[in-house]
Amino acid sequence: MLSAAVLAASLAACGGSDDATTTTTTAQAPALTPTPATASAADQCSALANKSIAAGDIGIATSGAIIQSAQLMSTAANGEYCKVLGAIRPVDVTAPDINFQVNLPSTWNNKALQMGGGGLDGTVVTGDGAFTSQPASVANALKQGYVTYGSDSGHDASGGGAFALNNEALANFGRLQIKKTHDAVKAIVKARYGSLPTHSYFIGGSQGGHEALIAAQFYPEDYDGIVSGFPAYNVTMMHVASNDFAKALYANGGAGWINAAKMKLIFNAAMSACDTLDGVADGIVGNPNGAACTALTSKLAVADATNPLRCAGGTDAGDTCLSDAQIATVAHLNSRFSLGFPIAAGISSYGKWPILDGTAFVTEGLGTKAAYSTPPSGDAFQYTISDTTVRYIITKNLSIDSIQGFQPSAWQNRIVEVSEMLDASYVDLDAFRAKGGKMLMFHGTNDSSITPYNSIDYYTRLVTRYTQTTADTFSRFYLIPGFGHGSGQFQSRVDWLAALDTWVANGTAPEKLVATDGNSDATTTATNGRTRPVCLYGTYPKYTGPASPTQAQQNDAANFTCTVTAS
Repeated sequence: MLSAAVLAASLAACGGSDDATTTTTTAQAPALTPTPATASAADQCSALANKSIAAGDIGIATSGAIIQSAQLMSTAANGEYCKVLGAIRPVDVTAPDINFQVNLPSTWNNKALQMGGGGLDGTVVTGDGAFTSQPASVANALKQGYVTYGSDSGHDASGGGAFALNNEALANFGRLQIKKTHDAVKAIVKARYGSLPTHSYFIGGSQGGHEALIAAQFYPEDYDGIVSGFPAYNVTMMHVASNDFAKALYANGGAGWINAAKMKLIFNAAMSACDTLDGVADGIVGNPNGAACTALTSKLAVADATNPLRCAGGTDAGDTCLSDAQIATVAHLNSRFSLGFPIAAGISSYGKWPILDGTAFVTEGLGTKAAYSTPPSGDAFQYTISDTTVRYIITKNLSIDSIQGFQPSAWQNRIVEVSEMLDASYVDLDAFRAKGGKMLMFHGTNDSSITPYNSIDYYTRLVTRYTQTTADTFSRFYLIPGFGHGSGQFQSRVDWLAALDTWVANGTAPEKLVATDGNSDATTTATNGRTRPVCLYGTYPKYTGPASPTQAQQNDAANFTCTVTAS
């Protein structure tokens, strides 16, 4: 595991790329000093503007930071707060700034919440909206009195993957921006309130979930708790596996490509086989890994007469069946991806995709055509996201065809190097645990962007390291049926922040969490707002309520019991 100091030092030595965005140098602003305690909220806020934060106040090498603006705001959703915009200057003058926003509530609860980004980042996380999977009935963190903040991770999304051609910008995205932003905000909080937070948390989903795990693994001294939702924690492995996904989809001139109509066939077949096995027909496969379900769905990945979706003779006969080439794609995606060599934390494979688990892959997209474009346009999500990584981060060859021209084995050393820079795959949380840190992690069973089996892998390794009993003292992992990549048939909404804060501040671990379905579409009116218990990994919500249930009874979490998965 590369330390932040070693990584930062190596980047300072090697400099950046001529293609990187140039940062405009500004004159040194007056140093940040404590605001007058007796001043009004407006004056305390404005006093922060145009002040500088010394490089020495930031624990990883930078050229310091500047507060560009500070404005007192008041809204019904957020209450009264000081909105501060700032920029952290790079060591390499050709690297972009890390732009950030911090919100300082006039009535502070003495806690801080850092919020993660998404995708390849590149947009400032404002921190003034909902936190990951926040229920509609719950006030956002800023309204609750938290200092909230986030950054753009050190680049602008409008440039696509070009930022990665600069070494410092890539390292900032990979990890370092988490610490740099935290420390800059820490100085601002101290200046505004005269004290530091009693508790500091990190919450995020997808890339933000990855960033939450970075906080726990690499900067445990800075955080008391994290919430990591559907994390892209091993982003290098994930993108190489996504590249493999794309190769399977577009192989043999796209013979195995699966269009939306055929994907609907697979989805409907999985639902028909498994929906009722959790006790109720509710459009959710509650137990996709149960033996009864997999015994039925496994047939969908076999090109023989036992497969109810196979076209006669195996030749494509339209949208009512699957050809043998398309069944081969299903089988490939339903299997683990093996890289062939270990990368960061010793991992060498990636979990199967939940294509037979009642997942609507068409939501994130398998593309609109059997022939892929270079660069991607209207193509499968997994190709689009992995193509950027292959071209800009791994090979730094912008003209490479990432389907035909990229083989991971030829880039082994670079892939290992990138994984050490970007990934958060380590399960050594000794320092985080020793300081009393708590971790909540969750993933939906129907996530087609980041397979839930990836999070299962991480948690399994965590338990192997610590034992279940010890892992339970500081961590929880939940699988949520029907939940996709922030959406899905069951759009899970849980007050994760309250659960985390209660555990950290009061020592009370989560026992009975309830998720609300946040779907509000007119086509799902009957189930909008339904609830389910949030079950620990290894169990699933099984209907145990009245026989022949009414819709209201089906919608009530009280009628479900967390049941061991094997049953």
